[in-house]
Amino acid sequence: SSRQVRVRRSGPTLFVDLTIVPKRAASLEQAHEEFRRLVIQPTLSAYRRGITPNPCAFCNREVRFALLLREADRRGIPYIATGHHARIRKEDDGFSLLRGKDPGKDQSYFLYSLTQGELSRALFPVGELTKEEVKRLAEGQGLTAARLPESQDLCFAPAGVGELIPDARPGPILDLSGKELGTHRGLPHYTVGQRRGLGLASPEPLYVVALDPERNALIVGPESALYSRGLVARELHWIAGAPPGEAFRCQVQIRYRAAPVEVEVRLKGGRAWVAFESPVRAVAPGQAAVFYLGERVLGGGVIAHPLAARR
Repeated sequence: SSRQVRVRRSGPTLFVDLTIVPKRAASLEQAHEEFRRLVIQPTLSAYRRGITPNPCAFCNREVRFALLLREADRRGIPYIATGHHARIRKEDDGFSLLRGKDPGKDQSYFLYSLTQGELSRALFPVGELTKEEVKRLAEGQGLTAARLPESQDLCFAPAGVGELIPDARPGPILDLSGKELGTHRGLPHYTVGQRRGLGLASPEPLYVVALDPERNALIVGPESALYSRGLVARELHWIAGAPPGEAFRCQVQIRYRAAPVEVEVRLKGGRAWVAFESPVRAVAPGQAAVFYLGERVLGGGVIAHPLAARR
């Protein structure tokens, strides 16, 4: 493939020994099976349940780092390196995960589930650089990838996840009072906060407020209905191995590239109850809620549900 050709050409340029694992190698077939079972299947299952998942976080948590470390161990290699825009700092008591230097490209949000063991062996060489600095360095080394456009697609569904769920059924679009306004194409095609593609004529703009898989219904309402006073997060993970306390203040980011907001966090029953300092728009169940203290990632979890704003 053209990608393999580019990779093969880059090895001598970067003065590294290059090994491409054959397609039929047992280790690669195992990786494909793990990716299908641990990333693709949970992603499709979540969409069928009316949840908007975060497959990139799934992949980092379940497949990418485990696979790379397994292959590194097999070859006697002490470290792995990825192109994530994030930073790792060695502290007296372990390793911290920090935002990347380029705020527009920071990817620490997707890495909140990394363990101390993974951080101790990971290198993020572009984390200290801006995207433009990376491109200039690559062009200076004659790497053609520097001129390629960035991909924004889901790697296993470039045309959208709907293509992988052909059995998604149309259903009613309901307003907040339960009145039927139209018909949707199938819940996997929508997410909380979406306005485009609803096909509704209305005197005021309408947005997706919730997805109701039990009724196969899409709930819409005015933008004011999108705001929440907080959220509950499950499947918690802490970079340091433990939370800062049972109750603490920090910032939370509820989607990639969203601005972090000040919150108060209380832990109870294996879940995080998160209170926003001011109402936040379009909290989507299934997305990651990642906790920060300044530029440092504390940890995160999966959004179970928003807490309705007080009226």
